[in-house]
Amino acid sequence: MSTLDLLLATVGALGVVIVALSARLHRWPVSEPLIALGAGIALGPAILGVLDVPDIVADHSTLHRGAEILLAISVMGVALRYPFAAIRRHWRRLALLLLVVMPAMALISTGLAIWALGIPFAVALLFGTAVCPTDPVLSSAAVTGDAAERDLPEEDRQLLSLESGANDGLALPLVLFALAVATPLTAGQAAVEIGWQILGALLLGVLAGVAAAKALHLSERHDAVESGPILMFTLLLALLVLGCSGLLGVNGVFAAFVSGLAFNLTSAGNERRVEVEIDEAINQFAVLPFFLILGAMLPWEQWAELGWGALALTAAVLVLRRPPVLLALMRPLGLRVREAAFLGWFGPVGVAAVFYLTEEASRAGPDSLLLGVGTLIVVASTFAHGVTAAPGRALFRAAGRRDPNGADHSC
Repeated sequence: MSTLDLLLATVGALGVVIVALSARLHRWPVSEPLIALGAGIALGPAILGVLDVPDIVADHSTLHRGAEILLAISVMGVALRYPFAAIRRHWRRLALLLLVVMPAMALISTGLAIWALGIPFAVALLFGTAVCPTDPVLSSAAVTGDAAERDLPEEDRQLLSLESGANDGLALPLVLFALAVATPLTAGQAAVEIGWQILGALLLGVLAGVAAAKALHLSERHDAVESGPILMFTLLLALLVLGCSGLLGVNGVFAAFVSGLAFNLTSAGNERRVEVEIDEAINQFAVLPFFLILGAMLPWEQWAELGWGALALTAAVLVLRRPPVLLALMRPLGLRVREAAFLGWFGPVGVAAVFYLTEEASRAGPDSLLLGVGTLIVVASTFAHGVTAAPGRALFRAAGRRDPNGADHSC
């Protein structure tokens, strides 16, 4: 039996089931990534053994490339999800989230790793920087769909989506700083690479997004494009930007996000609405093959060797990495207590963490402890945030009904 054939059949079957249950899925304590992850675990070497793939320690390149492609598609969707005027309203809060909250999450995770595992600072810093980005793939389960639009304020959904889209690429400077501490990479070399990767991605993204929007607008004015190709336009744009980023050696995920923002700003409103519909549908199903393979490639032997310290670290990261920081900064962020609590909890560790863990493995060599504990937290976050998305929204709405004037009496 071909592994590829089995993968295609499983992804197709999962897609059919999710489409059939799509109206109810966001009301249940499950998510598309969690369903695919469970299927991968069941079909992988740990249980049925029908998906014959090596674990992530033996082969990190497969998941690295898959994570990069999925992130590029996901952040493109985030950039198109809201009108650009709404994005512009959040720039001060986004700056605080990116410049203060994200580094704080990296430092907290680093300290927790030293406390729980007793590992050297350099290894702990690699771990802390890899798990600091807020994942756009997993957070989408909490902020998209009819249920989310009914239960959550639009501004909160916008803020979490935009933060998760931006910090996936902008976590790179922190990761390169950690690599400069843990590997022969010098601080000067890291600074040069950060400048090129981020500024190059910014320039590429702006040029690609503006050019794509103007080309599409020109084609539509001359009736040169049919409706079918339009629906796939921004997916192809994300792949184009990702490929060009690889050729130029710049950050492809950040370039895709910037390209989506530039396309959003330049295109007409009706064009953006069409693209949002297809991008949300693509995001819903693009997660399936990645999480299926991730479930099959989980390093069970490394998990067994980690001991109880890894379980303590996993619980501590989920609870302490982000929620206390959002609660401490809720006034500068303009959040009420229930908003800070909700946005603090729904800052999951997911595809972005896999991307940076495997990036570190490609540069510093695969570390079984780092990849083992990193994937353990990704799986725990996928489960915890998947099962709490629907109940969390319901609790948020119930708290709003108890306080119709928006005042937080718990302060």
